[in-house]
Amino acid sequence: MKPYQSTAIVECGEPLLPIPDAFFALVSPHPYESLCAPYGNKSPFYLREGVIKGLIEAQALLQKERSGWRIQVFDAYRPIAVQQFMVNYTLQEVALAKGLQVEHLTESQRETLLQLVYEFWAAPSHDPATPPPHSTGGAVDITLVNGNGQTIRMGSPIDEMSPRSYPDHFAVSDDPSSRLYHHHRQLLRSIMLAAGFQQHPNEWWHFCLGDQMWAWLTKQVARYGAVVEG
Repeated sequence: MKPYQSTAIVECGEPLLPIPDAFFALVSPHPYESLCAPYGNKSPFYLREGVIKGLIEAQALLQKERSGWRIQVFDAYRPIAVQQFMVNYTLQEVALAKGLQVEHLTESQRETLLQLVYEFWAAPSHDPATPPPHSTGGAVDITLVNGNGQTIRMGSPIDEMSPRSYPDHFAVSDDPSSRLYHHHRQLLRSIMLAAGFQQHPNEWWHFCLGDQMWAWLTKQVARYGAVVEG
């Protein structure tokens, strides 16, 4: 159980709505759909209504700093089944990178690898008190693109499981390229925080509004629980 999961949730019932692609760049094809993650009739490019409003505000702030730049949405809503799929997929990839096969892991090996996975991936819990952040519609993974649609360099790809993913990893570097990565991360963080979001402590790309992590970081009550799938 992660610290933010002890935060109370008072579900507000706000609808899950499609992210308007007129404002943002959406990653296509979607990376998890390409892996055959089980979205069913759901789309990864959905968020709660209030989160979309916040994201539009952040886009407007970005325009004031960098005309023509846009927020690019890598991932947003995940049904819990997709969260489980991606945890399983990531565990398999981590095992293979260490020369191991998931089906042959000892209990101790499996636990060790899952600890690494869960540093960057939330557990696919069905407990209404501990929903995965992306399953609430209150979390979004994003980066920036310039006016030509080129992805801005951030120093590590989204979903990389390494210390390079920590938001301030390049903060103390004297290397010019690393300083630029930090500058871009700071720009992304500044517009998102100004629009009411909070940032995941371990991931430069993950921002949240209204879910348990946001509530834990702002000392408030969460207003988004897991989306009830009909």
